[in-house]
Amino acid sequence: MNMPAPALADLRKDYKLASLGKRDLAADPIVQFNKWMDEAIKAELPEPTAMNLATVSAQGRPSARIVLLKGCDERGFVFYSNYESRKGRELGESQWAALTFHWVELERQVRIEGHVEKVPAAESDAYFKSRPLASRIGAHASPQSEPIGSREALMARVAAATARYGILPDGPPRPAHWGGYLIVPERVEFWQGRRSRLHDRLVYMRQFGGWHIERLAP
Repeated sequence: MNMPAPALADLRKDYKLASLGKRDLAADPIVQFNKWMDEAIKAELPEPTAMNLATVSAQGRPSARIVLLKGCDERGFVFYSNYESRKGRELGESQWAALTFHWVELERQVRIEGHVEKVPAAESDAYFKSRPLASRIGAHASPQSEPIGSREALMARVAAATARYGILPDGPPRPAHWGGYLIVPERVEFWQGRRSRLHDRLVYMRQFGGWHIERLAP
């Protein structure tokens, strides 16, 4: 006999793996983020670089999707996309974005808010060249976020791009509509799950050229 599925409101987990205090944090949020990212990678989490990217249109309508982090250094957080996609258009309109990492197995989140810039063309070129050939061809073939009649229509575009670029010694060049974005952080929150929903939340806020850290109520 099949048991009835539990009601969504009854699904709960009590977090108990770790704690987080100011004494645990690096002075710089990028240093702290890279520490947590290293721990997520060493824990062999699935897709540790996956992050939710939230944008907003000129009309104030938000949208969100999962993208992959491809770089994190003293400048901020880097990912790559089609500049003409919905996310690309919205990043161009507002020039602000928010990122969220959720490492379920470690009971951790990181939330980032910041200003958006395009990375230098040479940096986008270098990353594009490092991608698998099929992914580079796909960047030429797919009109990202635009309506397309069928899967067959998409694959026909892929075949045409392959015929055009697949025979080149170095493969296809980076298309002008594709490249990297840099999120320059203004606010970075580190969240560690705790029992009874009394989570630890420590936030870095950029102030006067440095970083101020505060604890937030859960």
